[in-house]
Amino acid sequence: MTHLIADYGNILLKAMGQTLLLALYGLFFACIIGVIFGILSVLKSKVCNGIAFVFVYLIRGVPMIVLAYFVYFGVPFFVNNYTSGSLLLSALQAGTICLALNCGAYMSEIIRAGIQSVDVGQMEAARSLGLPYWRAMHRVVMPQAIKTMIPSIINQFIITLKDTSILSIIGFPELINAAKNVNAVEGKVFEIWAIVGVMYLIVISILSIIAKRLERRLNAGRERG
Repeated sequence: MTHLIADYGNILLKAMGQTLLLALYGLFFACIIGVIFGILSVLKSKVCNGIAFVFVYLIRGVPMIVLAYFVYFGVPFFVNNYTSGSLLLSALQAGTICLALNCGAYMSEIIRAGIQSVDVGQMEAARSLGLPYWRAMHRVVMPQAIKTMIPSIINQFIITLKDTSILSIIGFPELINAAKNVNAVEGKVFEIWAIVGVMYLIVISILSIIAKRLERRLNAGRERG
């Protein structure tokens, strides 16, 4: 195992960097998607609620491996064969879209729950002071809701980080893909996957510790308030 770390450590670390980068990209766009559909789900509009429900239902009901194939192969095929376009997605682009959609569906539920956790009187008080709905949401409700969302968002990032392993199927050079390549050369199945497991465990443990510390701080802040 020592010689594997010496010979391939840099390759695996670089692949872990790519994994983290993809997870960050996916989470960034997932937050945008989550905010949009999370707000749609709490508006007093059946149409908006229906749009949010359909999005969450469809994305959460499709396995991510199917979504990855659909985005990477299906969408370019459709665009190039049925329109005048010439779409070609890189593995990073397709992976980011796939993670953003998948994570975004779950983020919308986190954001919906966060908004609904804020007392209704906060919005009513802001509106009574003359603030428009969207400004009241931006200035009054969301800052309070975000405090309750942060631990869940970090936990979702951990899930998204683990989900990146699925994207090895479309050739993205993340940790699982790199490990497969190293194993193809060395043929040491136990050692390679033990190293990869430890790498994931270290990163996820760090993120879990951060999430727990933030949760404790937020709970302490609420108790003082």
